[in-house]
Amino acid sequence: MPVSREATSVVEHEVRIEARPETVFSYFTDPARFVQWMGSEATLDPKPGGVCRVAFDDEAAALGEFVELELDRRVVFTWGWEARWFQMPPQSTVVEVVLVPDGEGTIVRLVHSRLPAAATDFHRTGWRHYLGRLAIAATGASAGPDSLAAALRSRSR
Repeated sequence: MPVSREATSVVEHEVRIEARPETVFSYFTDPARFVQWMGSEATLDPKPGGVCRVAFDDEAAALGEFVELELDRRVVFTWGWEARWFQMPPQSTVVEVVLVPDGEGTIVRLVHSRLPAAATDFHRTGWRHYLGRLAIAATGASAGPDSLAAALRSRSR
């Protein structure tokens, strides 16, 4: 994983989801479930070194690889933009997701680190938006049309 010598930031989010950890975990590792809350196409090979690519359209895609997986408890993957947005190339940042059982639900703690300063606000807004969509999708409901993906599509043109 390339490490920038520039100052970097961290974005943290926590959300409670009305679904068991094993269900929530599958939304980070199963491509069909992943696109129910983020992106229009996902290529996921959930094993250390496996690809983690999420396309929002033909021009906007995030690319990384899985670093660590603990079944139903934790997922760590790298993340960056193929279009080199925010001086954030593929695999240049790290996303860690920890799933904590909470009764019949799950507390999801997400930490996105090594973000370039220019990317911090965009990713803070993005993760808040997408974790909200995950909270809906993981219950089996439809998260509906993705307004942020539409904004990404317009940005990439």
